[in-house]
Amino acid sequence: MPAIKSLEELKRVREEALQKKQVKAAAGSIQVIVAMGTCGIAAGARETMKSVLNYIETNNLSGVTVTQTGCMGMCEQEPIMQVIVGESPRVVYGKVNAEVAAQIMKQHVQGGQPLKERVLPV
Repeated sequence: MPAIKSLEELKRVREEALQKKQVKAAAGSIQVIVAMGTCGIAAGARETMKSVLNYIETNNLSGVTVTQTGCMGMCEQEPIMQVIVGESPRVVYGKVNAEVAAQIMKQHVQGGQPLKERVLPV
């Protein structure tokens, strides 16, 4: 990122960041985050991510943002997936293979009910 050289430029960058934050926190928006650290990838996180993206495409879902993050420090629970619906607290799932990811997408993302047997206490 280039250096900010004036107060006006700093204000503009700040406003852009605040707007992006508001869009992410908009009611009804859904975030799905897949942990893609080395341990997650080794445990199958790529297949988990593919399953999520395939589910969204197959079911023509809108309003769902899919991102990835690094290691979450719970290597024994990999692959890990988080779901954040609007202003609700995040729900973290462990041992999410491709089939479980599709189940989470159907039950939680579409249906609004977390898949309790896979939720991790965080």
